[in-house]
Amino acid sequence: MFDIEYLDIPPLSNAGGTVRLPGSKSISNRVLLLAALSRGQTTVHDLLASDDTAVMLTALRQLGCTVDQSGDTAVIGGLGGQLVNRQATLFMGNAGTAMRPLTAALALLGGDFELSGVPRMHERPIGDLVDALRQLGCAIDYLGNEGFPPLRLRPGQLKLDQAIRVRGDVSSQFLTALLMALPLVATRDICLEVVGELISKPYIEITLKLLARFGIQVQRPLGADNWQRFVIPAGSQYQSPGEIHVEGDASSASYFIALGALATPASDHKGIRIQGVGADSIQGDIRFIEAAGLMGAKVKSGPNWLEVSRGAWPLKAIDLDCNHIPDAAMTLAVMALYADGTTTLRNIASWRVKETDRIAAMACELQKLGATVEEGADYLKISPPVQWQTAAIHTYDDHRVAMCFSLAAFNPARLPVRILDPKCVAKTFPDYFEALFSVSQTASEHIPVICIDGPTASGKGTLAALTAQKLGFHYLDSGALYRLSAFAATRAGVALDDGPGVARIARTMPVRFEGEQIVLGVEDVSDVIRTEEAGMAASKVSAHPEVRQALLELQRSFRRLPGLVADGRDMGTVIFPQAPLKIYLTASAQHRAERRHKQLISKGNSVTIDGIRQDLEARDARDMSRPTAPLKPADDARLLDNSDLSIETSVAQVIDWWQGTRPI
Repeated sequence: MFDIEYLDIPPLSNAGGTVRLPGSKSISNRVLLLAALSRGQTTVHDLLASDDTAVMLTALRQLGCTVDQSGDTAVIGGLGGQLVNRQATLFMGNAGTAMRPLTAALALLGGDFELSGVPRMHERPIGDLVDALRQLGCAIDYLGNEGFPPLRLRPGQLKLDQAIRVRGDVSSQFLTALLMALPLVATRDICLEVVGELISKPYIEITLKLLARFGIQVQRPLGADNWQRFVIPAGSQYQSPGEIHVEGDASSASYFIALGALATPASDHKGIRIQGVGADSIQGDIRFIEAAGLMGAKVKSGPNWLEVSRGAWPLKAIDLDCNHIPDAAMTLAVMALYADGTTTLRNIASWRVKETDRIAAMACELQKLGATVEEGADYLKISPPVQWQTAAIHTYDDHRVAMCFSLAAFNPARLPVRILDPKCVAKTFPDYFEALFSVSQTASEHIPVICIDGPTASGKGTLAALTAQKLGFHYLDSGALYRLSAFAATRAGVALDDGPGVARIARTMPVRFEGEQIVLGVEDVSDVIRTEEAGMAASKVSAHPEVRQALLELQRSFRRLPGLVADGRDMGTVIFPQAPLKIYLTASAQHRAERRHKQLISKGNSVTIDGIRQDLEARDARDMSRPTAPLKPADDARLLDNSDLSIETSVAQVIDWWQGTRPI
């Protein structure tokens, strides 16, 4: 996950490949609560790992549920409708799919509970649900503003003899919460009546189908359009189905459906294949494929998969009632940037009470990119940019805003897009950007590279690694490749002065970087190649032209989306001569010797500062005088002497220089 301040996405062009979706948030949290309320043990497969599900699991543990997790599987020991702990303070984060259903269930089960969340949760209305629960005799107090969390729940005197009325035109989660909670107290038939139009009906369909899986058959009058009256039959009791699989998230599929519709297919692919959800999904947002088809996407479907490719181009503008796809419709707003006219998205009032006011947020950010936008109480009209503009997209701590606007990187003007607070995607799709980059392509010159060259012990490795971490870029320790070449050659019995022999070994090394780990084949060699002896050996083999040529393409292959920070001695002069930022990091031999002395002493080595300094000076002279790729600053490199600078100051300077090269 990109847990960084911002993520710069380079201009993207092609896309192709396979994406496996995370489990549905809506299904995951419903299933977890239903499993907790049921008799028996439920094994939940393909569970979404996200902020929202983490909130629900933590709450269930606090309430006395047993939870055994392994990967994307969780085994929930059900409470059989009886709480173990009847007093708790529960933090719900910004998870509406946890806050609303738990409020209803705990209010009916009785006990003393406080439910709160992040500041945005305290701005999301819950008054209609509280009003409905109070009709039942539940005792609920507002601890802040009337109609909003946080809440305190106390034991009340339940009254089940009257129909319960709940508004349906603000959020379908209120009705879902009641449908999931009322079977706990169904000593008689309980009737729910919806006041006003019920929005987001597909989410109620999910709830009804999952309730049936757990033994609850909710009754409603015949007729596909009758959504005003629901009856929980007397004697309803939750029973675990034993095992249940969570579908891939149809809302998350929308970004990759859109990607297939707007990106030129990669040369070796026909489009985007999406694993985890098919057209027969129980999720309402799967109907996004119909809307994408109206805009020109070609979509094929099979059991648990979709294949999407570009059809009409530019995309076709549409005028659509989006009540049936409330979350996925946000993706249409970004697809509208690539359309042949003005797109109108109607009946989206529920956007205003989501993680943020999504109508206002989308209008604001679309305009930053150059679109003309008209915002109404329950609609958006979007006309594509006449001239695209680069922008820093504010994400409002809203996962769907972040994911939608990543697609703006495919703009025809070839402009990068900055996503602020990209980690907010953890709410539903923690690995979203990794998935996007795995199927997206662009010309190598569009993938930014920062080169940090310098002499031994200048601190370039630490500086490069921290800079890469801060930007969310890949990291290349080119020195490690030379150390690996020497290590692998020695292990194979090849002398280090045998240039062609070492090059032959280097060319076929199965090396990969996993964070700070360096893996050769299946062996972690991080420690063994970071010794002083390994450094000396690397200096020897790096002098061979054959070795440097053998490693040239390997080093360049690390240039991958979204960017690369590479450190070494010739990154800016030989490997990436067109890099937009090149830095030559140095420090006096005395300062470098003192730093290296501290490192070696901490490892138990008996050395002197003078001895280290003499060795560094000799190595500098050797590296600067070698005939192939001698150590020297690139002509356009920025000099950074960190003799008296902290690593934090050095990183800040590099980031500041980097910002100066960006058009954002």
